[in-house]
Amino acid sequence: MDGLTRGLIDDPDFYQIMMRDLEDGQHRNPTGAPEYFTTAFFHTPDELEDEIAEAGFALIETVAVQGPAWMFPDFDRRWTDDLKRRSLMDLLRTIDHEHGAMWMSPHMMAVASK
Repeated sequence: MDGLTRGLIDDPDFYQIMMRDLEDGQHRNPTGAPEYFTTAFFHTPDELEDEIAEAGFALIETVAVQGPAWMFPDFDRRWTDDLKRRSLMDLLRTIDHEHGAMWMSPHMMAVASK
């Protein structure tokens, strides 16, 4: 999503990085370009929950930390408009626990207990 919103998808080097992200979750940036991020692994919600279970924890919930609002180029303006802010918050409350929508958030969080 970041590559789409910032137009990075147009660069063939970034395109290859992005395709690997989608293939196996491995984000590798051999270009050294800082705007292409660092070495990382991108979990799906199911992968994160499986990893938590394998570590012996009991999952309580998995939620999107940011949701899709980070993609608004005019977020600050929208946030100061009461009606737009309420609409956005209603949307986020509706989708923040939906596995199918978590891919829109650059970060997710799993809460678990031991």
